[in-house]
Amino acid sequence: MNYLLRTSLLFLLSGIFILSTSSSMIQAEDLLPGSRPVIEARNYKSLQAAIDALPEEGGLVQLPPGKFEIIEPLRLTRGEVTIQGVGAASWIHNTNQEGKPAFVIERADKKKVPSKERLWRVMLSNFRITGTEKSGHGIEANWIQELFLQGVTVSEHGGDGLHLYFCEEDARISDCLITYNKQNGIFGEGLHDTVVSANHFEENQDALRFIDGYNLCMTGNNIDDHLRHGVIVENTYGSVISGNMIEECMQGTGVILDRDCYGITVSSNVIAHNGIGVDLKDAHGCAVSANTFTVNLEDGLKIGPDSGRITVTGNSFGNDYQGDGQYRRRKNDLKTGGIVLEGTSNNVISGNQFSAKSAKAITVSGEENRQNLISNNLFTAIESEHAKSSESLLENNLSTDGEKPLE
Repeated sequence: MNYLLRTSLLFLLSGIFILSTSSSMIQAEDLLPGSRPVIEARNYKSLQAAIDALPEEGGLVQLPPGKFEIIEPLRLTRGEVTIQGVGAASWIHNTNQEGKPAFVIERADKKKVPSKERLWRVMLSNFRITGTEKSGHGIEANWIQELFLQGVTVSEHGGDGLHLYFCEEDARISDCLITYNKQNGIFGEGLHDTVVSANHFEENQDALRFIDGYNLCMTGNNIDDHLRHGVIVENTYGSVISGNMIEECMQGTGVILDRDCYGITVSSNVIAHNGIGVDLKDAHGCAVSANTFTVNLEDGLKIGPDSGRITVTGNSFGNDYQGDGQYRRRKNDLKTGGIVLEGTSNNVISGNQFSAKSAKAITVSGEENRQNLISNNLFTAIESEHAKSSESLLENNLSTDGEKPLE
């Protein structure tokens, strides 16, 4: 019996050895062609060393959980790269006091080069990056094509949370938390075909400033409690701002279109508790439709003298009325700004509901308010000055007494 037991054990151990050796040979000789090793940042002395370990053709850097303090910017100078963490537990904190950013993505020579020679396809995902009042931007990207940020927390920087410069091709920013930055949550200059979706912005100076670009698709974001403005779009065309919650920009404006904007749709947003809801400073051929304007203290929608050919339809301008003579916050929220036409022409204002006792539905100011089509609107417990628009077609507007506000 002892002999048989010893023999069996010998055969078993031999089999294990053969299988182990075979497995090692497979790993050594039959790796997936084209695969590259994952850079585990925990195996390096610094995050920068881990990033520098990437091969020229790119790869993946995996951030471990932990808090990692930096005093100089992390720099990525390669494309085809993903840097990902394990969520908020992977925390990079910039302690710099000289206005330097936390993370910079650009070519090593910093040159503007033709599109094919730029860095392509960089993804940052699932980590937290913070700064101080004296540090610079959170993440700065220059001339990066197909930049993708997802699930990144960018907070408390002295500059912009995200500062994107001529990332022309298909930038995507989704599911990020962008909060408490001293300047813009996102600043984008020269961006094309950009998606900003399902992010949360809180208490930045402005949430988003998008200038000198086109084809912005901004949908499904929550923009809350900003110190100045919500969304600023300048010198941009062919864009949509839709399905967002934009509230509590009490010292500023929810949405601003300025400097030769055209062909932009602002639709299906809730725009509440701002100074001005939407201000069209210099915009043409735009649509403002199906938005809910609630308790914007100055104006709901303002169309300035440098704007025209605007279609405004299907919007609700209301206060905190709940039906049956009841109001949510009573006197604090009874007022809601309506539409202000300031020296503007060739606009359509149709099918809107206005209801707030202490404001005017449509205010006409300045000169040259003419050739406007104002029809089929309902004015509930509110006055309107739309008849002051000269050379205009005014018809089928209905005014009713509505409910009286509570004392």
